[in-house]
Amino acid sequence: QVQLVESGGGLVQPGGSLRLSCAASGSIFSIYYMGWYRQAPGKQRELVATITSGGRTDYVDSVKGRFTISRDNAKNTVYLQMNSLKPEDTAVYYCNAAVSRGILSTVNSYWGQGTQVAVSS
Repeated sequence: QVQLVESGGGLVQPGGSLRLSCAASGSIFSIYYMGWYRQAPGKQRELVATITSGGRTDYVDSVKGRFTISRDNAKNTVYLQMNSLKPEDTAVYYCNAAVSRGILSTVNSYWGQGTQVAVSS
């Protein structure tokens, strides 16, 4: 009942910028957490950035100062602004959200389909 739809990926030159978006829809009572993960070929999925319901943000060290996670609660959407992109940022980026579908429901984790980010000259 909950879907996450990602967009904004693409091919950019090193030093360029992209903004990813992830819109959640469906039976949503509350979104407690949203985050971005990425997975490069042959590598394990890595947590990149998170934002809690209280607005607290955290980043993996490799993207601090370059990436910014934000949210638009009215749209149930989370964004990842990526600046000063490096070839090492090349990966499939996945949106993740911890969602409660009711007042007494448990919190479930949902994933987007992933969007490809390629940084190359």
